[in-house]
Amino acid sequence: MHSVRVDNGARSLGAILADIVQELQEFVNTRIQMVKSELHETISAVSVALPLGLLTLILAGTGFLLLTGAVVVVIAAAFAGNAYAWVYAFLIVGVLWIAFGGVAAFFAYNEFRSKAKFPKHTLEVLKADKVWMESEARTKYDRVA
Repeated sequence: MHSVRVDNGARSLGAILADIVQELQEFVNTRIQMVKSELHETISAVSVALPLGLLTLILAGTGFLLLTGAVVVVIAAAFAGNAYAWVYAFLIVGVLWIAFGGVAAFFAYNEFRSKAKFPKHTLEVLKADKVWMESEARTKYDRVA
């Protein structure tokens, strides 16, 4: 006789677990590729900017020292005849540079705080994935229960 097989679309537990493992692997691989891609873009930008930044610092430092010397001479000339003219000039210029440095540090700190240092898009996607996975788990658990 012929055996009658009823197939109601049910899959075995092993097949379901295999699908879950495969989907999880694809999910993790996709996220890893996203992080790698964003970090590669950041590293390539830094590799170009770093030498230019170093050259900028050297040239700006040289110019800064020359201009500082000129400002000190002008201020010392204003105190001509005073035995402490050079001391006053260096103190005034030092205080001014510290004040300007404090203002620059304030703006730099605010700029760093406003910009994310880690791949922002990837973190947003991962947070959305977490919410989605939690809702899927709740939905599937509610169907089983």
